[in-house]
Amino acid sequence: MDARPQLIDALTALRDRVAAVRLPLPLPGAPRARQTRTELLAQLDDYLVPRLKDPEAPLLAVVGGSTGSGKSTLVNSLVGRRVSEAGVLRPTTRTPVLVCHPDDHHWFAEMRVLPQLTRVWLPHQDETDEDEAGSGRDAGEANALRIEKASTLPRGLALLDAPDIDSLVVENRLLAAQLICAADVWVMVTTASRYADAVPWHLLRTAKEYDATLITVLDRVPHQVIADVSRQYAALLTKAGLGDVPRFTIPELPESAGGGSGLLPTTAVAPLFAWLAHRVQDPAARQQALGRTATGVIDSLKARMPELAAAVAGQYATVVRLTGVVEEAYEKERERVARQVRAGAVLAGDARTRWRGFPRDSTAGELLDSLVGSLCALVQCAVAAADEHVQEAWRREPGAAAVVFRGRMDLEAAERIGMAVRRWRRELEELAEEEVRSMELSTTPDSETLAALVAAVLLGGRRARGAGEQLAERIGAQGALRLRDKGGELMNTYLDGVLNSERDRRLAPLDALEVTPEPQAELIAALSLLQKVR
Repeated sequence: MDARPQLIDALTALRDRVAAVRLPLPLPGAPRARQTRTELLAQLDDYLVPRLKDPEAPLLAVVGGSTGSGKSTLVNSLVGRRVSEAGVLRPTTRTPVLVCHPDDHHWFAEMRVLPQLTRVWLPHQDETDEDEAGSGRDAGEANALRIEKASTLPRGLALLDAPDIDSLVVENRLLAAQLICAADVWVMVTTASRYADAVPWHLLRTAKEYDATLITVLDRVPHQVIADVSRQYAALLTKAGLGDVPRFTIPELPESAGGGSGLLPTTAVAPLFAWLAHRVQDPAARQQALGRTATGVIDSLKARMPELAAAVAGQYATVVRLTGVVEEAYEKERERVARQVRAGAVLAGDARTRWRGFPRDSTAGELLDSLVGSLCALVQCAVAAADEHVQEAWRREPGAAAVVFRGRMDLEAAERIGMAVRRWRRELEELAEEEVRSMELSTTPDSETLAALVAAVLLGGRRARGAGEQLAERIGAQGALRLRDKGGELMNTYLDGVLNSERDRRLAPLDALEVTPEPQAELIAALSLLQKVR
């Protein structure tokens, strides 16, 4: 148990990097990566860092198992009195119960381990008050850890009765997993009828993966089949590479069903009690138990951290692809709009009719209105086309299912585009007014007429060849060229602005995910630092 400050600092830094991981996209492997992240945080926060900081703290044995496996009855029997409620109703264990020697109470009353759980405890009850105390415990409390003191336990040992690992209540299952991650010793309880179930074996394989100090209890075994069941269970453990795990068998007894006092005879749990007591009373055995679990967790980081980093990289790569689709679609439409403007596509329909009738049958204001309307329609079509392309491409990306794509040409989007184009018109008219004021002309041209002619030059292409000539007649060739250049630059600025704005609105949900490339490198760097310190 090397408690060097450098190792604790390296683990703390690694913990912060793990906490910063974001895995919002539903990619293949993401559920496993999220579970890995949760388990890593639980093991670092609730076990590894506290254990390295306080290696002399009591050994914590977490008793876990499936619904109805007899965990609470087993804990009560080890303690010698009812400290955890056992019964036929499921799930029985709502609030986890931690039992320790009175002299060790301070280790767990503080937030050294499991800091997310509020500490609650009842004053010591005499045997005559046990029924009353039990009724109080049955009430349960959310996000709480009940602390009980029992002088029958040896100093240096604490037992924690965890909720069912297969509870119907999701919160109970998550809490059970968190509590197991805080254990120095994993005590996995199963029964003669359920020892082959998938859920307990998942935890057994996880314990093997972490090389944790593990013992198993085969509970409620009928006397007539005790030899056969024990042999079959041992064979399954050996096949899973867990043949060296200590096994304890408890026969089926009347007390197993929770009747009477709910306590098994002392002889039934004596071997298990002796094994646990030896772990805390013999320094070498204690060091072996603690060192194996702590070293196993640290060693497991060499495989788990790169897996988590790979999941983070996959998330970022997907965000980059989704972002690239949006940017590519809008860039493509930006280029198409520019080509159509140069080709005079805006001067069509009503706008072309107004131009042909200008100035005899159409006023400058009417021409500007029609040109602005036609330009709005062109930009709106471009945005709709970009959105359609994005939606089609995103359907092929599994991660896109979690992103709300705000890419539909609605009234608000149409209004935003219309406002931007109308603002360009107003500024174009202001440019015409400034140009007129700067020139010394015998007759002052109408600024709205100049703006209409400039708009026709910029938006009409070859279809409005005469617009340039009319503009030059009114303000001269140099003034016409100067006004056209300023108006064109202003138009490009507004078109880029409106397209960029709509693109950014489509990218906003992706940006809100806050998936960045840094966490991947930071995870690997934190692991590298930890290995160097070790």
